Amino acid sequence: MTGGRLSRLLPSRSVPLTRWRSEGSRWRGRPGTLIILVIGLWLFGTGEAFLVNAGIGVSPWTVFAEGLAIQSPFSIGMTYFATSIVVLLLWIPLKEKPGLGTIANAVVIALSLQVMILISPTPTSLGWQVPTVLAGIALIGIGSGLYLTTNLGPGPRDGLMTGIHLRFRKPLTPVRLGLELAVLSIGWLLGGTVGLGTVLFALLVGPSVGYGLRVVGALAGSSSSLPPGEVRPEFEA
Repeated sequence: MTGGRLSRLLPSRSVPLTRWRSEGSRWRGRPGTLIILVIGLWLFGTGEAFLVNAGIGVSPWTVFAEGLAIQSPFSIGMTYFATSIVVLLLWIPLKEKPGLGTIANAVVIALSLQVMILISPTPTSLGWQVPTVLAGIALIGIGSGLYLTTNLGPGPRDGLMTGIHLRFRKPLTPVRLGLELAVLSIGWLLGGTVGLGTVLFALLVGPSVGYGLRVVGALAGSSSSLPPGEVRPEFEA
């Protein structure tokens, strides 16, 4: 197998330049761009709902939202949305700039998470729980692949991560790890579900988003992409 063929089988390390990509302002997008944005974010929220309903552990930020929901009268969709708003307020001292995609991220994922929890499968045996988690991670990968190619601004949690990285000149990986460990720990103490699903998410979400970007690029007929250095390194909305 040649190097070119092998590279096409590996996860993408960059964001493909699609025909629906927004150029210019982060606050304006063509109708097709907005449709792709909403579909991608809805799929992302659906994937998170699959993880919640599987009952064996969810992603770190959803552990936090789930813990808040357990300790309050609010639904997990509401606590996920409220967390996004608080995170956006933290952007202000970091001088991060949001976009239409940033606001849509907070609203659409929270709505999708709440709706899809009600209608998604709720397996009770490990033989079905693990496949449900894997399906959820795959949906998050495809959703991210669609959302990231619209170029309408980073998600709230992404902007917090990169804002801390740029403001304090700290390496990105420790910043991301520190944030996710912090919200995971607090969410777990509040009663959020941590388990095998959380481990699978941590191990597989990166490759899932990489393959999601590759699939989206192939479907869009894209033959070029942004170099890795120009891409916001966020694979969790």
